[in-house]
Amino acid sequence: MISLSEKAIDKVKSFMASQEGACLGLRVSVVGGGCSGFQYEMNLAKERQESDQVIDIDGFQLFIDSESLSALDGTEIDYVESIEGAGFKFKNPNVTATCGCGESFQV
Repeated sequence: MISLSEKAIDKVKSFMASQEGACLGLRVSVVGGGCSGFQYEMNLAKERQESDQVIDIDGFQLFIDSESLSALDGTEIDYVESIEGAGFKFKNPNVTATCGCGESFQV
């Protein structure tokens, strides 16, 4: 299961409200890339894909493709704002190593 903090939920809803056209929710996936092998990818979703697992979260749907599901199991997503910047932060118990810049990881 994947969870989002209240700040993350509020930010997703804000992004969705600012979009033209219908938006069903948030798509979260793990993709190849970065110096450690994997990166998170987040996009607003306008449709459901056949391989998606769907989680209802406070007024929107979270879409996770079946290949990313095991790498994201137990992940907590937060939205943080600091003097260094703002963005979504993933706390993933499946990560075994990260790169120096923190942009990519291994599972």
